[in-house]
Order: sequence, then structure tokens, then C-alpha cells
Amino acid sequence: MKLEVVIIPVSDVNRAKKFYESLGWRLDADFAKGEDWRCIQFTPPGSGCSIIFGKNVTAAAPGSAQGLYMIVSDIEAARDELLRRGVKISQVFHDDGSVHAGTDEPYLFGRLRVSGPDPEHRSYHSFVSFSDPDGNGWILQEVTTRLAGRIDSATTTFASANGLASALRRAASAKHQARTGQADPNWPDWYAEFMVREQSGEELPQ
Repeated sequence: MKLEVVIIPVSDVNRAKKFYESLGWRLDADFAKGEDWRCIQFTPPGSGCSIIFGKNVTAAAPGSAQGLYMIVSDIEAARDELLRRGVKISQVFHDDGSVHAGTDEPYLFGRLRVSGPDPEHRSYHSFVSFSDPDGNGWILQEVTTRLAGRIDSATTTFASANGLASALRRAASAKHQARTGQADPNWPDWYAEFMVREQSGEELPQ
């Protein structure tokens, strides 16, 4: 089973369409039946799941969709790209490590936000957030290494050229630290194994 569509409640269909187009998301469909029904579908770059919004496609209140997560491999680069596109977006933040619910703008578990990326740059721990014109709330979460068992290594993929480039840089860094500097004619094999194992949460090659 694959989750492929999430419905986003909006009040102004044309305004929402313009906003999601500005993010650089792919417009898949814009269908209408008379004056009473319209459905628009967008897909974020590299995503297997799309969003749908429109007229009479949901009874949910506009802006009530919160905590919509998208995963990125480089939180700073993702934020810079959205800023370049004119999106009002938060600074990078992480949580304070407590288990109690905070009073900040909601995100995972309602924890308190602390400015800046996770000090240890751990996977799953750095975020940014933004909202669409209706107030539907989006979270970008940086994930570079999946927890073990969270992804099938046989189907490892990279969502974007930037994600692949970032993985290559991490592999290059690890390769540099692990090797003596001698030429290795099989470096593509080592890089590929490193990148697949990193994404699937397996032990990295030495």
C-alpha cells in the first residue's frame, strides 16, 4: 500500500494554486465540473505523495491541516530555496530535548523550539516550518540517515539531485577519512555501498 494523496483544505483555490506553484511543485491536474466542483493536484519534487485541494473536495476547515511533514537531506539548502521563492519560513530549529508539550507553534510532539540546527547534526532533529496562505502548516525535517528498518535498502532512492549530491559529499568525506589517499579504482562501488547503507540505516562500510 502506498499513501499517494493528502487533501489540503483551502478557502481560495486560485490563491492556493498560485502559492504551491511558487514552491516549484509539479502541477498534475486541475479539473472542474461546472461551478460546484474543482480539484487541483500538486506533487513536491521527488515525493511519492501528492496533495489535493479545490472546491467541495473536503468539509475540513481551511487551514486546519497541521504538521504536514516533508523530508529533506539538507535543511539549510531547502530553506534557502524556499526563501529564494519568496516563502515566509522559520529559522532552522531543533527541540529542547524535553518530553513535555511546549507552547510554541505546533510540530512533532508539540515540543519547544530551540533556535538553530541540532548541535550534533543528528538525523531527524533539525526542522524549519512554513504555512500556506490559509494557514495549513508544513514542517521540513532533515533526514540523512534512516533508523534501521525504516527503508528497504533494495529500493533506496534519492528524491532530488541535491539530495544525491549531498549524499555523495558525505560519502566523499567518509572516504577521505577512512582511506590513506591512495588511488582506488573501485571507488564507485564503495561510494554506492556507503550511500545505500547510510540511507537505510545500516552499518557503514569501512
